[in-house]
Order: sequence, then C-alpha cells, then structure tokens
Amino acid sequence: MADFHQGGHVATLHNLRVNQPDALVRELEAFTSTRKITLILPSLFSELEGEALPDIIDELNKVDFIHRIVIGLDRATEEQYRYALKFFSKLKADHVVLWNDGPRLSQVDARLTELKLSPSEPGKGRNVWFCMGYTIAQADSAVVAVHDCDVLTYSADMLARLVYPVTNPRFPYQMSKGFYPRVADGKLNGRVSRLLVAPILSAMAKVLGPREYLDFISDFRYPLAGEFAMRTSILPDMRIPSDWGLEIGLLSEAWRNLSPRSVCQVEVSDRYDHKHQDLSEEDATAGLSRMSVDICKALYRKLAADGTVFSEEIFRSIKATYFRDALDLIETYFNDAQMNGLHVDRHVEEKTVELFASNIMRAGQVFLDNPMETPFIPNWSRVHAADPDITTSMIQAVAEDMKEYSEAV
Repeated sequence: MADFHQGGHVATLHNLRVNQPDALVRELEAFTSTRKITLILPSLFSELEGEALPDIIDELNKVDFIHRIVIGLDRATEEQYRYALKFFSKLKADHVVLWNDGPRLSQVDARLTELKLSPSEPGKGRNVWFCMGYTIAQADSAVVAVHDCDVLTYSADMLARLVYPVTNPRFPYQMSKGFYPRVADGKLNGRVSRLLVAPILSAMAKVLGPREYLDFISDFRYPLAGEFAMRTSILPDMRIPSDWGLEIGLLSEAWRNLSPRSVCQVEVSDRYDHKHQDLSEEDATAGLSRMSVDICKALYRKLAADGTVFSEEIFRSIKATYFRDALDLIETYFNDAQMNGLHVDRHVEEKTVELFASNIMRAGQVFLDNPMETPFIPNWSRVHAADPDITTSMIQAVAEDMKEYSEAV
C-alpha cells in the first residue's frame, strides 16, 4: 500500500517504508513526557483463551510510551475475573481491568439505568463507552487509543503508527483511524467492508443524491477498522452506538463534531488478520448478518438526523442499486486477487451479497418500525450533568474490585 494518493476529505498518512520504526517510537516517547496516552482494550473473556491476546501483551510490553491500559472485560464470572487479573498482570504498563458484569460496576450501571442513561444493549460499543468514561474520569491522558483483542498479526509498530498523528503536537488531527490490507491464508478478507459498506455508500449516493457525509465515509480505506485514536478532549461529546455499528457511528460523530481536516487515516500494517465471524445466514441476530444490519441502521440514522426522509420505496431502490454495484465489485475483487495470487470464491461472494441485500431491507424495516428509538449511548457530558459523582464511583468500584479479587490471585 506504499503510495501517496490523497482523497477528498480525509488526510491519508501512508507508510512509505523510508522511516525506521524506532525513529517514530523515539518521537512518541518524547511527546508522551507531557502528552500521556491511554490504551483501551475491549475484551470478551473468551479472548483470554484465544491465541491472539498473549502475543498482543508481549508486543505491548515492548513499548514505553503507554501511560495506562484500560481493559474492559465482558461476559466474565467472578472466577474468570480473578483469572483475568492474573492474565493481565504480565503487562508492564500500569493497567486496570473493568469487570463490567461485576456487582460494583453493576451498581454504577443501575444508577445510570435509573437516569435512563445506561447503554440499551450489551456489546463492544457499551464496553468501549464505559472504558472511555473511566479514562475521562482519570483526567490524566491527552490521547486515547482503542484496538481489538483478537488481532493475530499485532505488532507494537501498529500501535505507534496509530497514535502518532494525534500525539504529535504539531499535527492538527483530533482523530486517527487505522487502515490495512485484509489478506491472510491466501485469501482476500474484509467481506463486510468490501461487499457491504463500499457498495451501499455508492448506492445511497445514486439514490439519495450527493451527500458530503457519504463522501466523507467513502474516503476511509477501511471504515470498519477497530483501530482508532483520539485526543481525549473530544471524548465527552462523542455519542456512540452500543451495537456493531460502533465504527461507523464513531466516524459519523467525527463528521458531526470535527472539521474533516482534523481527521486522518493512517496505514498501520502491511498485513492484518483477526478472528473471523460466521456469515450466519440463518440467524440475523449473530455473526456478519447482525453486523450488516447494525451498520445499515447506523448509516440510516445518521442520514435521517441530517434531514433525509426514508420510505420502503427508497430502501427498495437502495437495495436494487446496491445489488448491481456489489456484483460489479465482485468482478473487480476477483481480478485483483488473481493478479496477487489470492483466492476469491465468487459463488460465496455472491451469496454474501444476496444476504447483505436482504439485510439492507431488514434494517430499513427496523428503522421505519422504531421511529422513537434512541440509537446512541448518551455522551459523558450528559452523564456528568445528570450525576456528577458517577465517574468517581466508577473509579472507586474498579479500584475495590482490583484490590479485593487480586489478593487471592
């Protein structure tokens, strides 16, 4: 991906392979003497038993520019939380583990529920939101970064490149988004980004007419990347979805809150692979099927908030236009893969497009049937206004959990 192409809205920071990674790290270490960085790791307990996370910890132990690591732990029993404390004790950096299902943080969540401010459903978005709240409450970091815990090709260089644009005080960027090629085991991956996001953005522009928001999202080479970093000052006003529309939701918030010139995408890796979700053709509440519905809803919500009026007829037109555009892209991806010695199963790709086309309509129907749905978790500015002591209670709950349950580890 070593080129210098720039799109229309978002600055693209490439890896031109002329700078040594150590040079970037030395600069970061100098910057972080006054601009501390917090890393958020949203994790399911099951990921502690996978092959990716131990290697991620080894790579994180190579860096000295991280001030704190905030781990959000979901779906964990008390025994599993104790295990997690021992598991993450290998981290060299200062770190905390938020036991999201534990009794103390559940009490914090109950206070939020009483105020009608609690995230409506479990998921990565909810996990990241609580970790962001904890980071805001600590008030000692200038930058926060987030990446997933299932990255099989993780390296410390990836993190350095991700945080550099928002840590360098001479750069104007408030948010950086990672991008990379999705290639592994001789196959072209990234099905949701390739076969849903790119063609539906194109289809929406054709059906709805030009929209700067659609151009903005289209500028990102990998809009569904789970790797992003932000200056902490923008966190309190960020509204994010609690479902699998998190990445699109964050980009939508960047479009709403920031100048496009203060957002960049940065090439963080030559090769990226992580845990692959099942397509889940028979169950729209799981796998890539659910993900595709949530992503479509996130796009519909944002456009509706900007004044777009949707109807069943419009959704049918978007679906039909999407289907034609997606089929054309399959041909392009197949040719690209052939030139690079990679495999693409065109039959499976077309079946995937058929499922996504169906889910474009499914998401549209959900959108039309729930006009009063509140799609975003309230931002932390509102939470603090409603209960100024909630973040103090969160810090205390996490500290007490860490103390009580690590004593027996």
